[in-house]
Amino acid sequence: MTEPRNKSVQCLSPAGLHTMAYKEWGDPRNPNVLVCVHGVTRVSDDFDELARALCDNYRVVCPDVAGRGRSGWLRDPKYYQLPQYVSDMVTLLARLDAKKVDWFGTSMGGLIGIGLASLQDNPIRKLVLNDVGPALNFSALTRIGSYIGQAVRFSAFEEAESYIRAISGTFGPHTDAEWRKIASDVLQRDKDGLWIRHYDLGLAIPFKAATPESTQQAEAMLWAAYDAITCPTLLVRGAESDLLTRDVAQAMTQRGPKAKLAELAGVGHAPTFVHTDQIAIAKEFLLG
Repeated sequence: MTEPRNKSVQCLSPAGLHTMAYKEWGDPRNPNVLVCVHGVTRVSDDFDELARALCDNYRVVCPDVAGRGRSGWLRDPKYYQLPQYVSDMVTLLARLDAKKVDWFGTSMGGLIGIGLASLQDNPIRKLVLNDVGPALNFSALTRIGSYIGQAVRFSAFEEAESYIRAISGTFGPHTDAEWRKIASDVLQRDKDGLWIRHYDLGLAIPFKAATPESTQQAEAMLWAAYDAITCPTLLVRGAESDLLTRDVAQAMTQRGPKAKLAELAGVGHAPTFVHTDQIAIAKEFLLG
């Protein structure tokens, strides 16, 4: 079975240097590169099944965004925001020596993709947005900020897994083995041997600093970015998603890159792309 190579690249924030880890699948000389970027509290391991399915066609690169997983933490958490993440991805693409890339972004990873694909002379050839769009809901952001900043600790892995299942129920139906992996990917043991989530709790700070006015301003900037995108775009929506409403998804098919829309029944925010039917949707768009 194909196994990934674990690598890293050094990136710069206004507060100093940090390391961004990434997994690389497939032939390292393959000029066809697919970058897969995870959601706000998730990690690169989310894309293991998708990467296995596509690594014969692509060099698949899956980073841990700063503050998550194997990557370093920012010295000042106020920079856990899209401009920093886009900057880090530009550094990653330079390391990969990739002239053109396809992009698969789940939730936050999709917003990073929108930011990058909106820039002049950007390298994105095809863009997949997994259950995310430019519309930001202030109450949803407030809720996310309160949840990701909670320091939860569990003495037994089974308790921690139950917690991850509970907060990730909108991912849709999965087998017990799949839930175990979804949980284990974002859990680690602390110095006391307790199970904690694998990210910097400082991620919550920019969320907590948001106001209705700043959220409205950010949304206007994201719509402007989306409208500037010219590459073929696929928008995937969980039919029960509360983060990407049907109205916003429809608007995204009418403006900017006029995304092709695929809706997945029985799933909310966000589809995991570990199942063959979901992977087939991505495969058809990317390789078609």
